[in-house]
Amino acid sequence: MRTTAAVLYEIGKPGPYGETKPLAVDDVELEGPGPGEVLVEIAAAGLCHSDLSVIDGARPRPMPMVLGHEASGVVRECGSGAGEFKPGDHVVFSYMPSCGRCVYCASGRPALCEKGAASNAAGTLLCGAVRFKDRKGRALNHHLGVSAFSRYTVAAQESLVRIDKDFPLERAALFGCAVMTGVGAVANTARVEAGAPVAVFGMGGVGLSAVLGARLCGAHPVVAIDVLDAKLEQAKRMGATHTVKAGGENVVEAVKAATGGGAQYAFEAVGNEKVMAQAYAATRRGGTTVAVGLAHPSKQFSVQAVSLVGEERTVKGSYMGSCVPRRDLPRFLELYRAGKLPADLLLSRTIELGKINAAFDALQAGEAVRQVIRFA
Repeated sequence: MRTTAAVLYEIGKPGPYGETKPLAVDDVELEGPGPGEVLVEIAAAGLCHSDLSVIDGARPRPMPMVLGHEASGVVRECGSGAGEFKPGDHVVFSYMPSCGRCVYCASGRPALCEKGAASNAAGTLLCGAVRFKDRKGRALNHHLGVSAFSRYTVAAQESLVRIDKDFPLERAALFGCAVMTGVGAVANTARVEAGAPVAVFGMGGVGLSAVLGARLCGAHPVVAIDVLDAKLEQAKRMGATHTVKAGGENVVEAVKAATGGGAQYAFEAVGNEKVMAQAYAATRRGGTTVAVGLAHPSKQFSVQAVSLVGEERTVKGSYMGSCVPRRDLPRFLELYRAGKLPADLLLSRTIELGKINAAFDALQAGEAVRQVIRFA
């Protein structure tokens, strides 16, 4: 079938993207679903910094590629063996397909699935296949098994979570990455206790979701750190009790003052090794620092080694919020319904697919948290 998709043909084009147009909105060919796969009509797809990291080369992926990984949609066709779904089902995508059989999946850590990680790195679906082709018949790689910047996409059934049909699909898309990653980092990776002081560095979609997660867990105080005043104001609306503007004052000392000596849990949601060092320094003795943002592969992070032992500090990574998507996504959606997880506050605006390049300029400049492409 023919579909319209935003295709990245080469990485590293300079900005502004509204002028250089690294993403080409093209008509492409999409094969039908193979065994265990599902054809999905995309309803909404969010623009995330992880997509931007592929565009600018910070997160290298095989080219060319149909980008997009945070999305919701409606099942239109199921391949043989994809009996978990049926046409008409509403779904949210998980950007790490889990095979269900490797040691990580078997131990309840599907975010670390070996087969899923290998297929994502290769730009294929879980089975190793590629279903997109350009008009000349050349393969177009898949982004994290999703490729949501397309009117239609094919995904492994392991990349999908069924949701209730009465849940707004535009809102549901936000849960596929921002909410799952940010809230999951707080609730699953760190297991923040009620009353624990928390600091979150970086108020993008994931960082703001971590603020929501901290509020949900009953953390206090919750300190938000960012370079932009508008994002700090947004953080207050989402549950931050204190804000610190980065770059203007001694951030570490300001966080320590707000938390009575240092955060028990600090979350780095920027993907910057210098910010990671600040987050570590801002924790108290016995504190935990959680890295959520994806730094460039060449960057290194160092700490005073003796403090890990003498102060019993912990440094942890959190990928996909350490979530089990089919367990956690329905739970988070119900918390939204109950008014305890107001993820719709993340939504800055909806856009058309044709305006995607300029929208990435806005994301890079910090002018928007989550912009969502509406297909239906």
